Amino acid sequence: MIKVPVTVLTGYLGSGKTTLLNRILSEDHGKRYAVIVNEFGELGIDNDLVVGADEEVFEMNNGCICCTVRGDLIRIISGLMKRIDRFDAVIIETTGLADPAPVAQTFFVDEDVRSKTALDAVVTVTDAKHLPARLSDSPEAAEQVAFADVIILNKIDLIDEQEQQALIARIHTINPYAKVVTANHCDIDLSEVLDLGAFDLERIISLEPGFLTEEHTHEHDEQVKSVSLTASQPLLPERFDAWITEVLRSDGVNILRCKGILDLLDQPQRYVFQSVHMLANGIFTQPWTNSEPRHSRLVFIGRDLDEAKLRAGFEACIHSVSVPQERS
Repeated sequence: MIKVPVTVLTGYLGSGKTTLLNRILSEDHGKRYAVIVNEFGELGIDNDLVVGADEEVFEMNNGCICCTVRGDLIRIISGLMKRIDRFDAVIIETTGLADPAPVAQTFFVDEDVRSKTALDAVVTVTDAKHLPARLSDSPEAAEQVAFADVIILNKIDLIDEQEQQALIARIHTINPYAKVVTANHCDIDLSEVLDLGAFDLERIISLEPGFLTEEHTHEHDEQVKSVSLTASQPLLPERFDAWITEVLRSDGVNILRCKGILDLLDQPQRYVFQSVHMLANGIFTQPWTNSEPRHSRLVFIGRDLDEAKLRAGFEACIHSVSVPQERS
């Protein structure tokens, strides 16, 4: 039986995983991909940021793929295998806080999954600007680097050549076997990450002798949490811009990731906003359609977030329509 290749796409919050995934789905390579997207927090954003309407996209929210929803991963993969004629390969995009080890373990310890799929490679996307800090304060970032077959050092325009070489050297002290590819906006040749046959089980067992036998436990930083905000009425663009600018200026060091799809007043297109710490950008994307409800969704992921303050500030950006009162 020909096994379906699976690529695990991982990387810390804001590294550029979804950018790479969208490149894979939009380029003309003639292959069809089933996509499994996992997010940290109860409000899904990434599913709507994934392009390619012809692909199978499955969303796993409110739980890390390496912890509470691993059973869902097995269930989804088993379901995919029943309609294998509709795709050529599978891509799993993990949450930015995932340890890729138990995800990879799934393809060896579950009999049904092992018989029908083959783990092709673990690809880790890293943010060149923020990776040094994340390697120091976030064990997940180090785990993602250590477990990778390919590491994409993304956003290299934000660092100089000396910093780049020092960072590559540091990566190789953690994982001397991984191939490091530099990029901006994940502008790499897709042959660097797909159809590699790169996953080396013997190397992984040398790193983690209990890889195939031990039940994996993974504890996240309890200070990291998500705050999800929604609005059914449009947002005032100027007010939102002023508010989010002040939030990132005053508390950006604690905000690991912010992302949202927003309905701005009098704008026919969706506004996609994303930030990593104080670095932010927003673009208008596809138009809203008449068949879908227009609403805004914004998620913050970070440490020591003041949920009440964020919620109050966001709600102050909502356009309110006052109803004239009848005169008596």
